[in-house]
Amino acid sequence: MLTRKQPPLRGSRQYQDKEEVVLWMNTVGPYHNRQETYKYFSLPFCVGSKKSISHYHETLGEALQGVELEFSGLDIKFKDDVMPATYCEIDLDKEKRDAFVYAIKNHYWYQMYIDDLPIWGIVGEADENGEDYYLWTYKKLEIGFNGNRIVDVNLTSEGKVKLVPNTKIQMSYSVKWKKSDVKFEDRFDKYLDPSFFQHRIHWFSIFNSFMMVIFLVGLVSMILMRTLRKDYARYSKEEEMDDMDRDLGDEYGWKQVHGDVFRPSSHPLIFSSLIGSGCQIFAVSLIVIIVAMIEDLYTERGSMLSTAIFVYAATSPVNGYFGGSLYARQGGRRWIKQMFIGAFLIPAMVCGTAFFINFIAIYYHASRAIPFGTMVAVCCICFFVILPLNLVGTILGRNLSGQPNFPCRVNAVPRPIPEKKWFMEPAVIVCLGGILPFGSIFIEMYFIFTSFWAYKIYYVYGFMMLVLVILCIVTVCVTIVCTYFLLNAEDYRWQWTSFLSAASTAIYVYMYSFYYYFFKTKMYGLFQTSFYFGYMAVFSTALGIMCGAIGYMGTSAFVRKIYTNVKID
Repeated sequence: MLTRKQPPLRGSRQYQDKEEVVLWMNTVGPYHNRQETYKYFSLPFCVGSKKSISHYHETLGEALQGVELEFSGLDIKFKDDVMPATYCEIDLDKEKRDAFVYAIKNHYWYQMYIDDLPIWGIVGEADENGEDYYLWTYKKLEIGFNGNRIVDVNLTSEGKVKLVPNTKIQMSYSVKWKKSDVKFEDRFDKYLDPSFFQHRIHWFSIFNSFMMVIFLVGLVSMILMRTLRKDYARYSKEEEMDDMDRDLGDEYGWKQVHGDVFRPSSHPLIFSSLIGSGCQIFAVSLIVIIVAMIEDLYTERGSMLSTAIFVYAATSPVNGYFGGSLYARQGGRRWIKQMFIGAFLIPAMVCGTAFFINFIAIYYHASRAIPFGTMVAVCCICFFVILPLNLVGTILGRNLSGQPNFPCRVNAVPRPIPEKKWFMEPAVIVCLGGILPFGSIFIEMYFIFTSFWAYKIYYVYGFMMLVLVILCIVTVCVTIVCTYFLLNAEDYRWQWTSFLSAASTAIYVYMYSFYYYFFKTKMYGLFQTSFYFGYMAVFSTALGIMCGAIGYMGTSAFVRKIYTNVKID
């Protein structure tokens, strides 16, 4: 079994004077392609003389994110300065030179860790003409300590040496320890970028979205309250007419479809599985954001991903409850099949994309290639945690809220849907429904994309929580209005329309990701491009399913409310 001399409690290490401090080499890769990373020693760097220490993936998140820690071999001791010293020698033949030249041309840089603090350095640089290439050979480390803890690390790359075949290049380092006033709890603050994340534009976008919410809620309330009041008045007037007058009267509006509005949706099995999955994604988003607001998850490698996986598995009963109860209310009989589809819908989508990208990562020998053991662990989570919990949720949902208690009786024969204007067609409503929800979040999308695809650490989770609340309110308002217009046109196919009009937000987010890729990044190459568009498709689809579920739940409450308050013969 692999062991390491790092402490079991990460990020809480207290050192004694002259105790060994481990410098881990992580990955190296092109600056513009953040996810295209390789093992540090895949480049022909030499290793220090100190005895090697093995490292294992401490968390599932680390393994999935391609963290590949390897011991540098450098002899570093706590509070013990090291004068400039050679630690190894590179015997530069043509093959090694070509590897370094390729790395320098593609702006390769590497990442290291000391006591879980990340350090970045560049491999080398070319001259102005691009003819001669130079390697940085001297690592000058300055380590700040406060009491018996490390609170700050800085790396300066010096010693520029020209790459000439069949020569020897000496790699050297020095370590200087200095006392620091930085508190241990605040040692990650230097990696944050308040000027970027707390820019006026960010505040303005939140304010703008809030104004949109107030306007929308006011508009929806005013229109629906006034219109519904008129509708109720008209329907109650019609109640007082005798049968002959009613037959001669021009009856129209949403009351006419009362016998069909609670008819089961088409494809109820898929529909209820999507609603269950959407409710689960919403629960995961809410819990992870709250955890990230309380705990600084960015201080530990892979902790955000590990937390998300754990929370997703733990909230599986939510999926089963909402999906199973909806399927039961719609008269579905194949509830075991529905449970399986609901449980594996999102994991299959994510794992399918990861599996495809993994082939490319293996071809590139990238550190992002997911190890077989990690794949087995993820499969075990799906089959032995997510599925049983989903089953529990489904059984609870079917028994507690699986009985159809609709305010109106469903007619035996479906009512024919009358012709209507083109802009009242469900397809048009679906396409237009996602514009306002996307408008309320697209500025935040820029900050989230930049933190994931570029080198920023996202830490303003309060903003993200506000944006999630705004997104929910806008989505519900828009879908309620869309559904009211649809029912008023005597079209009772509101379930799929409410879901898809909210879910169409995903199409606009994915279109925005194309704009971001071509105009905001300098990514290139098959691996990075497939990684970007593959996982952006997963993100957009998950967001769409969540918005669709939120839209449907809000609209379902609205439809039930308006048909409860009207007298039906």
